[in-house]
Amino acid sequence: MNDKKEILEHWRSRYPDKFAGEKEIFSNVRRGDKIFIGTACGEPQYLVRALVKYVEKYPKAVADAELMQVWTLGVAPWKDEKFTYNFRHNSFFIGDNTREKVNAGFADYTPIFLSRIPQLLKNRNIEIDVALFQASMPDKNGYVSLGISVDITKAAIQSAGIMIAQINPRMPRIHGDTFVHIKDIDYIVHKEEDLLEFHSEVPGHISQRIGKYVASIIEDGDTIQLGYGRMPNAILANITNKKNLGIHTELLTDSMVNLIRNGVIDNSRKTIDRGKTVASLCMGSKDTYEFIDDNPGIEFREVSYTNNPLIIAQLHNMTAINAALQVDLTGQSTSESIGSLFFSGIGGHADFMRGANLSPNGKTILILESTAKDGEISRIVPFLDSGAGVTLNRGDINYVVTEFGVAYLHGKNIRERAMDIISIAHPKFRAELIQKAKELNLIYKDQAYIPGKRGEYPEHLETTRESTLGDILHFRPVRINDEPIIKDFFYSLSDQSFQRRFMSTRLDMPHSRRQDFVVIDYTKELTLLACIEIAGKERVIGMGQIIKTPDGRMGEVAFAIRDDYHNRDIGTEMLNYLTEIAISDNLEGFTAEVLVENKPMLRVFEKMGFDMHKTIEDGVYELTMRFGDWKHNMSGHKNLQHNAP
Repeated sequence: MNDKKEILEHWRSRYPDKFAGEKEIFSNVRRGDKIFIGTACGEPQYLVRALVKYVEKYPKAVADAELMQVWTLGVAPWKDEKFTYNFRHNSFFIGDNTREKVNAGFADYTPIFLSRIPQLLKNRNIEIDVALFQASMPDKNGYVSLGISVDITKAAIQSAGIMIAQINPRMPRIHGDTFVHIKDIDYIVHKEEDLLEFHSEVPGHISQRIGKYVASIIEDGDTIQLGYGRMPNAILANITNKKNLGIHTELLTDSMVNLIRNGVIDNSRKTIDRGKTVASLCMGSKDTYEFIDDNPGIEFREVSYTNNPLIIAQLHNMTAINAALQVDLTGQSTSESIGSLFFSGIGGHADFMRGANLSPNGKTILILESTAKDGEISRIVPFLDSGAGVTLNRGDINYVVTEFGVAYLHGKNIRERAMDIISIAHPKFRAELIQKAKELNLIYKDQAYIPGKRGEYPEHLETTRESTLGDILHFRPVRINDEPIIKDFFYSLSDQSFQRRFMSTRLDMPHSRRQDFVVIDYTKELTLLACIEIAGKERVIGMGQIIKTPDGRMGEVAFAIRDDYHNRDIGTEMLNYLTEIAISDNLEGFTAEVLVENKPMLRVFEKMGFDMHKTIEDGVYELTMRFGDWKHNMSGHKNLQHNAP
């Protein structure tokens, strides 16, 4: 028996009672039954329509039935008021089809970690009387595959009193924990129809910026988890240059499959399920369904496995990426509600973030657009709105990413978190957030802020350079939230270096002084940091400044390098880049003051080849340096890349 239809007829002849008429099948549905319906694109559309027709013909046969589903994308008969007597919907995740009814009180929402649902079903803490699901054609051994919807479907049908399957030749046969034997199914309806498809919106400019920032965090060999939508698609579009990525996720999407096809995802470095893409359901296109059909590199498992934090924690370098509706300045977020309005659900969001936190070298990344309602509302708020569900608490999140940058929160105190998160809020809301944070005692009472264009971070000046001695240096302007790393830098300097840089016997740098270096008017001055990465953490090893003269023609320049990085040409690279910036800003040259004893700094200036004039007064060189033809005789540094999205 090689033909699928021939195989089906074989099993029909063996179990004729299972292929009963629809009237007989649905007569088993009783008043008050709890009816499970397969998830999302795996929804058995024909079966649901057939149930509705049965109810229309026999309106008193089914009353107060509870339709239980993770997420509905297709047929939603319960939305029609004429079926209020017959059906009430109860979802574990709120989508567009359910949101209005749930918030109006005409449908129910059960908030729960998806990973916990299968056990509740198997223990019959949640009882299922009838399960409607979709499956592939049976194989010669009598097994059908649940195809693109395993999630909680496997547990639901195994615990159901009656199993009703729609056998659809277009349902792919997926490897993994997807198989059910035909002898265990109570009723079978053979109906071929197109599977539901899910096409995400094309990422826009904001999503693309977020995608580029997230891509900079993902490393070769990471195992990743992502949801659906524009932003996840933008992230996946920006990691095509990564290598040996793995997938362990709840949801498999078109974008993920494209990366598998292109070899970016090969699962070769996963610490469990090596070589396998592991998911629990798929929402995608027909092409994706064809790709995963009978593909031994793809395995679908119950959410009790895919979403189990203890399983996720076994994956080294697990990177969980999830979207939020709102995040507050302390690091709490919600992805399920807008104030008291139920919007989506807990889903697998918290499962993956907590599992990734337990993973060796794991990372959790929360993504959100900085505003809502066409820029009128900030998604970054002092505290979550009253009534909002706290999906992730302050310890769950490592990174928060908006279109304005990345805030790293792990190990940070409340003041540092608040400043980091404010720095990636939309600029038009930052002054308001600063003021509110002061009132709430989240940040320094005298925290300064320069609004508008003058305080707008010049991201285009970020660049990565390689020094002549091979140091990879990330140069970037200072941000308003950089005070903690500036503090570390200042106090890393020896007394001698400190005195040479600031020409003062004072050796402290309190908050009141540090602010002058991080809260600046970028139209008049620039503080540039030279950073390296050590153990995943940014360290400042050098700092340079340009302060323009009132007429805007010259700039006073100064810089300092950590003592343990002296004699590595870091100062030369710093001055090279400061000069490039000054020339692009139409400055004619630099002025500088250098202590006579500070010969290393003087040598750095001298070897630049500027047209230099120097005088000595009170033990200080006063330098005037004209750029002249310097731009045609630049030192031989390597510019690796500009990092701004």
